[in-house]
Amino acid sequence: MNINDFDYNLPKELIAQKPAEQRDMCRLMVLDREKKTIEQRIFRDVLDYLKPGDCLVMNDSKVIPARIFGVKESTGAKVEFLLIKRLDGDLWETMVRPGKRLKIGDTVSFTEDGSFRAVIEDYGQDGTRHARFIYEGVFLGRLDEIGSMPLPPYIERPAESDDKEMYQTVYAHEEGSVAAPTAGLHFTQELLRKAEERGIKTAYVTLHVGIGTFRPVKVENIEEHHMHFEEYSVSPETAQIVNDTLRSGGRIVSVGTTSSRTLESAAVFDEAEGRYLLAAGEGSTDIFIYPGYKFKLVDSLITNFHLPKSTLMMLICALYDRDEILKAYDLAVRDKYRFFSYGDAMMIL
Repeated sequence: MNINDFDYNLPKELIAQKPAEQRDMCRLMVLDREKKTIEQRIFRDVLDYLKPGDCLVMNDSKVIPARIFGVKESTGAKVEFLLIKRLDGDLWETMVRPGKRLKIGDTVSFTEDGSFRAVIEDYGQDGTRHARFIYEGVFLGRLDEIGSMPLPPYIERPAESDDKEMYQTVYAHEEGSVAAPTAGLHFTQELLRKAEERGIKTAYVTLHVGIGTFRPVKVENIEEHHMHFEEYSVSPETAQIVNDTLRSGGRIVSVGTTSSRTLESAAVFDEAEGRYLLAAGEGSTDIFIYPGYKFKLVDSLITNFHLPKSTLMMLICALYDRDEILKAYDLAVRDKYRFFSYGDAMMIL
């Protein structure tokens, strides 16, 4: 398939720059694949489309304040780091700006007293650097003091203090992402409590979202695109909840594309039951889901509105007909929905 098959026209002013004042009061577009209908609601109505016995599967990865600003000790030049991935202990793969300023052996200080520093040890892929951090105290605690939230590049403003709360799901637990699993931003504790009261199950997987989520597809033939690896884990408890849901005929409703990729990566075929089940464990996945892919576990999806020509757009077009998705996106543009991370939501039934 050609990359242009996943394009649409998006006016820049529809890209949400701020979150909704109330998480669950954003708009919700509901696509019914069987009826081929579109309904327009608000997000707190999402439970109206779920039944007792269904299971919401959410990514509980927590965004770390991964953007930090420092100075090169030898020259005083200003440098910006974006932590991408922990490689080993205090060694991290980082994006640096401006990259040409930092060579192997250079040291960057992020505090005036030098209590949080980094030494460049190697060059990584795509212009990244491998930096070893030297610090006093607990790393993530210090990062929380000096770092800011790594807002996506299409949010054209500096991160603010409110973003530390709003660019984080209410159920975020496992620290490690450099981008939020944004479909989950719309859920409140109250909404989750009501889901439980209605007999709707919740289960949590962990996939640490990497910078690859923002990297564009650079090939015309999408089959030639390669995803970056991301780490995921599925607890025995989550596997049990999901598999019990499958056995009892409930639907697996994935909250976000990262939850979907985790579920599909950890699916294994059980010969005795003649079906796919979710396997507990940890792993690394570069799964690329695009039209033609047959979903093993995911029945329905709650997601945001995604960038044109993105792998996320391709994933939702694998779940539902591409033409129907593009029709829905045209309607969203016409009705001035808010797009991307801080934007409105879509549910595909």
